[in-house]
Amino acid sequence: MNKRLQNGEAEAVISTLGAELVSFRRKDTGAEYIWSGDAAYWTGRSPVLFPIIGAAKNGEIKVDGQAYTIGNHGFARRCEFTLVEESDTTAVFLLSHSESTLDSYPFKFNLYITYTLNGNQLELGYRVDNIDEQDIFFQLGTHPAFNCPFAGEGSLADYFLEFDEPEHLERLFLNASGLLISGKSESVLHEEQQAILPLNHEMFYDGALIFREVNSRQITLKSKLSATSVVVSYQGFPDLGIWQPKDAPFVCIEPWHGVADSEHFEGELQDKEGIIRLTQGADFTSSLTIEIR
Repeated sequence: MNKRLQNGEAEAVISTLGAELVSFRRKDTGAEYIWSGDAAYWTGRSPVLFPIIGAAKNGEIKVDGQAYTIGNHGFARRCEFTLVEESDTTAVFLLSHSESTLDSYPFKFNLYITYTLNGNQLELGYRVDNIDEQDIFFQLGTHPAFNCPFAGEGSLADYFLEFDEPEHLERLFLNASGLLISGKSESVLHEEQQAILPLNHEMFYDGALIFREVNSRQITLKSKLSATSVVVSYQGFPDLGIWQPKDAPFVCIEPWHGVADSEHFEGELQDKEGIIRLTQGADFTSSLTIEIR
């Protein structure tokens, strides 16, 4: 089932499957900003990543010495959420633990995702509640894919990412199993005090660009050819992924809290990079805002 949000400026469509944003467009131009999900490149559009990000070593997590099989990016993106609150401009989706989730992730939780359409901005609020009788551990991430080029204007080489803070970005790499390669990195912004990352297809041929502890809390996808842009603002996500499949007509801007396991990781879930520890009865919140200009 899809839920449609709209006002005088924009329209957003969210699927209850994964509480995934599947469309976000301007009403004045009709321009669509979210990738279509064409299987020729990638069937996703804007999945939520929970309770892990990326790949787990050997496809499993360990809790108190017991192994649990779990897929890349966790299970939330493949789960049906419940629409618990709605209006013309707001929708709240809920995923709670179940027998199925407990088979791969042995913790009880509520995951709320709230969408609020405000003018040409779509605000996404994330909240994880610990309703277990113990501490719970998880990672949480976003994965929105934006059509690029915009409306077929130019090529990817005409586009760039503008960070709101100077960055020295050190790229991490993944192996064929989706695990971080130990000791391998590359400086992407070579000088301090830089905030512009030019885009091209070749930079993604070795997979996603993964960065830890990014300074910026706002990234704008811009074109040299027009004033059209997409602004991604976020709180509670210190890490970042930038990705596209080979030569795809879209770019993913993915604020994360956590990254994939390294190829030599041998620890438990609580030892993963960027893990969030939530005590009994507590909640964790973060946010993502997409503005289409």
